[in-house]
Amino acid sequence: MSHGMSKDALERLAATIRERRTETADKSYTRQLLDDPIKSAKKVGEEGVEVAIAATAQDRAALLSESADLLYHFLVLLESRDITFEEVCAVLEERMGTSGLARRKGPAG
Repeated sequence: MSHGMSKDALERLAATIRERRTETADKSYTRQLLDDPIKSAKKVGEEGVEVAIAATAQDRAALLSESADLLYHFLVLLESRDITFEEVCAVLEERMGTSGLARRKGPAG
């Protein structure tokens, strides 16, 4: 199993999700989610909880599976809001080298 294609796999998945916009909702679950950003957001929340449960109470295979589900639903949510995976990666790149603690503190208010 290759571990070196993670970003490529996510980019390909994001492209596939983008292509699903042209499918009909009766034939594509992804299209149904793209048409309903609220449902898509709820799925992200649900999958996030399932990841947390798998991380604390299930085995590695369950955590991997739930993580994949979360990434898929997250990418669908981004697409439903016209945000690309590349835009999210750009934000992460900007944050590289910046302390998360300093970022969380932010300006005094």
